[in-house]
Amino acid sequence: MSQKKLVKQLMKKLDKLESEREKLIDKLAKALDKLEQKEVTKKPAAKKVAAKKTPSKKTPAKKTPRKKVVSKKAPTKKVSTPAPTTNEEA
Repeated sequence: MSQKKLVKQLMKKLDKLESEREKLIDKLAKALDKLEQKEVTKKPAAKKVAAKKTPSKKTPAKKTPRKKVVSKKAPTKKVSTPAPTTNEEA
């Protein structure tokens, strides 16, 4: 095939892909609009249910002051191996 034919075919494919992309974007936009409409209709119903409930009083939790624990480092002991000794009695 000549380069001109290849370029034409690739341009056709590119145009087709671009049109498909635009269609998908439109579908997504419509789906988002539907979701937003559902959320808008659900929110007033939720507010009505909340209005029926009796308000309950919440007591604030008491916070106890925490004492800072000072961590002391234990002294490290050096372990030395005893030198070999000979048992000679004179």
